[in-house]
Parts: sequence; structure tokens; C-alpha cells
Amino acid sequence: MIGKLKGIVDSYGDDWVIVDVGGVGYHVTCSTRTLAALSRTGEPAEVFIETVVREDFIRLYGFTSAVEKDWFRLLQSVQGVGSRVALAVLGTLTTADLGNAIAMQDKAMVSRAPGVGPKVAQRIVSELRDKAPLVAIGDSEFAKLSGELAEGRVASPARDAVSALVNLGYAQAQAGAAVAAAMKDADEDASAETLIRLGLKELAR
Repeated sequence: MIGKLKGIVDSYGDDWVIVDVGGVGYHVTCSTRTLAALSRTGEPAEVFIETVVREDFIRLYGFTSAVEKDWFRLLQSVQGVGSRVALAVLGTLTTADLGNAIAMQDKAMVSRAPGVGPKVAQRIVSELRDKAPLVAIGDSEFAKLSGELAEGRVASPARDAVSALVNLGYAQAQAGAAVAAAMKDADEDASAETLIRLGLKELAR
């Protein structure tokens, strides 16, 4: 099985790239984000590969990192999510944003991906909540806050601060990450106003 290709970019298509490795051109299906991150035609490229073998075809899917490749596999463990939808999600969200959306149960962010409706987005954030890699979700403070928010165990100031930032137009994942960072710098008994102020500083960076 092919796990990684390192060669020269030969040509591009809407959802694929051909990587020339020692004179052999490998046709690799990629997300729009991966294609945008690859080198230009004629330049060196390294692509992490997920090889999918079916009765009627063998297909190579390419990614810029091993983490993105892991997410591709993980997404397809969700009912109703195939390779096309998984690539659409990864083409729309970074792995960090995807991890944050799952941690914060933010189905609206996931549903931004083409072809992902509210029901599929809900399944993604629900079914992957306990499977998502912590490294993709963020630091331990954010992961802890995310779980407490989902279970309704967050202290009122933090909950109110997240709600206020969301009302200001920030995505719930962004607001949660900002408040989690603010809580590390603030006192344990910090008010919602303090967390909002510190959170806005984080978001302005």
C-alpha cells in the first residue's frame, strides 16, 4: 500500500493532481485545500496518501499532513459520510477548525462544507466527539471547557462569556477557544465581563 508520495507535480485538475515519482505519474484525488497548498507544476511535492481499494478500482487520496489523513479516515466512520463528503469537509475547514467544531458541538460550522446538510453535520459532531484527536481539538484547557459546555457543567461566567462572543458574530468554536485561553490568564472567580474582554484580546491577535 502507498502511504506517501514524494516527487514532482506534473499536472492538476479540479480535484486531483498527478505526482511524478521517478517517471511514474500517480493520479491523486485531493481536497481543494490540499490542492491549493501544493507546489506549482514542475516543483517538488510531498503528499500523504490514503489508498482505497475496491472491487472495481484503486484510488489514491492525498493530504498535506498525516493529521489530515487521519481525519479523512475518521470522518468516513460516520454514517452517511463517504470520501467525497470527507474531502468537502477537509476542503472547507482546517483540521484545527474541524476539531474545534466537534469539541464545541458546532454543527453550523461543519455544515458550511458543500454537500453537508444539518443532519450529516449533527452526526459528525456527535459521533466524533469522543474520537477526535486531542491534538486537533486544541490544548487541554479548551478540550475540558468544550466537554463541560456540552454537558452543561460550565460555570455561569464562562458560559455567559461564550454566549456573548457568539452574539457578537464569532463562531461558537472561536468563542470557546478564546474563553478557554482567557480562563488560563484570569482569576478563578473572574467575571463574565473579564472573560469577554480577555477573549476579545485573544480573537484580535
